[in-house]
Amino acid sequence: MSTLGKDLLRSLGEALAHAKGEGPALVHAPLDPRQVRKRARLKQTQMAPLMGMSLSGYRKWEQGTRSISGPAATLLRIIDKEPEAVRRALKP
Repeated sequence: MSTLGKDLLRSLGEALAHAKGEGPALVHAPLDPRQVRKRARLKQTQMAPLMGMSLSGYRKWEQGTRSISGPAATLLRIIDKEPEAVRRALKP
């Protein structure tokens, strides 16, 4: 079997395990960006730059018209727990 075929079979096995709730993948509960922002005592105009995005894009998250995934979801989780750490890290 080719390397591509082996990779595809392995990927399918991982996807099946993930669907069953097995395997190494971690699934985090989704966060409400509005609640995270309020807990951090930030305005939307302050939160958007922390997330590295435009104000209109951030507002779409809060309105639920745009979904949060990947690294952005991880950064949101960090802001929820340590907003000052993110501010320090992004300070010029």
